Formats: sequence, C-alpha cells, structure tokens
Amino acid sequence: MLVTNGLSFSYKSGPSFQFPDFSVSGSQTLLILGRSGKGKTTLLHLLAGLMQPDSGSITISETELSGLENRACDAFRGQNIGIVFQQSQFIRSISVMENLQLARSLAGLRTDVSLASSILAELGIEDKANLRPSSLSIGERQRASIARALVTEPKVVLADEPTSALDDENCEIVANLLEGSVGKHGAALVIVTHDKRLKDRFSNWVEI
Repeated sequence: MLVTNGLSFSYKSGPSFQFPDFSVSGSQTLLILGRSGKGKTTLLHLLAGLMQPDSGSITISETELSGLENRACDAFRGQNIGIVFQQSQFIRSISVMENLQLARSLAGLRTDVSLASSILAELGIEDKANLRPSSLSIGERQRASIARALVTEPKVVLADEPTSALDDENCEIVANLLEGSVGKHGAALVIVTHDKRLKDRFSNWVEI
C-alpha cells in the first residue's frame, strides 16, 4: 500500500536527513519512532506529499508521489491519504459533521452523511455530529480527527504524535482506536512519534 525507497531531504542551510526504507500494507500498522530533531515531521510531510524528497520515492497504491504535478498531488492526497494531526485542525464555526463533509468536498468526493455517521458511531461520538468542535472534550476531538481522516476512504492514514500528550491509560485507548478504526476500513496506518510507549504496543516499527 505504501512503500518508500532511498528517501532523503536537505533543508537549505539546515539539517539533512536520510530515511530508512519501509513498507506497510492495507490494514497494517507501522510505527516510526524518532527523537526530536531526527526528521519525524519532515518524513510525515514527505509521506503526505506536502514536500518533495531530494532523492528516493514514495509509492502509494502503485502511484509515485514525486511523479505528480502540484494540483494532481493535492487531488491524490485528498482521496488517498488521511492525516490525524497532533493538534486538531477543525473549522470552529461549523459542526463536526460539516467538517467531515467539507473534507470529502475538498477531496473532490460527493457528500456522504451516512458514511460519516457510521464512522462517528464506530468511534463512539455519533451524538456529537451536530456540535461544534470547540464543545468536544480533548478525547472526543481526537476521535473526531480520526473520523475526518477516514471519511475520505483513504488508502493510508498518517498519525502525527497522537499519544505524546496522554497518560498511559489514554495512550492505550487512542492506540487501540487508531489501529482498530483504520484497520477496519482497510487502510494502512503510519504513526509518527517519539512516544516509546508505543514500541511495546506495535510489533512493526522503524526508528529514525
């Protein structure tokens, strides 16, 4: 589902990174561990097609990201890559459901309230659909972020530091939610984090 080969990236007058090769298939989870300054955010942006590598390739469902022009890459990302951000990135003036439908619209997909409702129900927050994100608890916003990542029916879901600010109990809850929800929809899950507690939770991991 997602395969990388020979990835490297250098910032002008800044650090350079050489990343290990890895692959992850549908319904599988890959944990990418790294301390601060090791290039985790850079790698996440490369995998999402938000930046282009200096060398190497990223292939998702037989499509190489570096071979796409900017507009085509944006369209491909919208329809194939879901992102769970470390800080929720909702539009505050509209409801959770409207945020989910907006995600589909921006991806060039038709609205699908039934699909969105079923995903919210899987995550235990169907009753929050018509509320604004600001009225949700931190845990509920995390669940809504997972729902937004899944609502475009992506091939790959990227999660950025989803557990780093959580205690042990909630870390386990969020890890289970991510793996269970993403796996159920047949997507590959890549968690990028410095949280070494997850190393014992997931057997498939690489360190950068």
